Amino acid sequence: MKAYTQHTGIVMPLDRANVDTDAIIPKQFLKSIKRSGFGPNLFDEWRYLDQGEPGMDNRKRPLNPDFVLNDARYQGASILLARENFGCGSSREHAPWALEDYGFHTIIASSFADIFYNNCFKNGILPIVLEEKIIENLFDLSAAEQALQLTIDLATQSIKGASILLDFEVEAHRKHNLMNGLDDIGLTLQCAEDIRQYEMRRKNAAPWLFRSV
Repeated sequence: MKAYTQHTGIVMPLDRANVDTDAIIPKQFLKSIKRSGFGPNLFDEWRYLDQGEPGMDNRKRPLNPDFVLNDARYQGASILLARENFGCGSSREHAPWALEDYGFHTIIASSFADIFYNNCFKNGILPIVLEEKIIENLFDLSAAEQALQLTIDLATQSIKGASILLDFEVEAHRKHNLMNGLDDIGLTLQCAEDIRQYEMRRKNAAPWLFRSV
């Protein structure tokens, strides 16, 4: 997993509450477990005018001109601004995979579904919770003719923009893991030598458990 320390990017405002994981990445795309290639189908049912299916050439599909992801102002956006209860619904890890594969590194919302919130940290995405009045102000700023750009500094837990200076909270162990690019596998590998030593001791103490059949 890539480390997250500081990120500067364009903000895309998704002005919808209770966005569930099936809206983020519809169920028909869950057959793959490669953790990549989901970006073109992010928000598929809102993003395109036709029915999306695995294997389609998305470059030839008709885009929904009314969906914010297709607005020219927000092309290349890497910070997603959302409303309350973002990521609700089923616990599919494909949702953060799709967001990360598209290019979103940060999600700012007034609240998140718990499992989705946890999955973001495990996949290198920083979810930030801010008060609703602050979220409302960010929506107003991001709706301007010129797209809003923010810098997220995880070390100082700050958000900076042209006229913005905000602080945010994040648990210490989650912050440490993101800044060091550690997912669950990475954390386990930090103890690789201890695990190897334990396996050797176990093999010496109970060799019959390790005999080949």
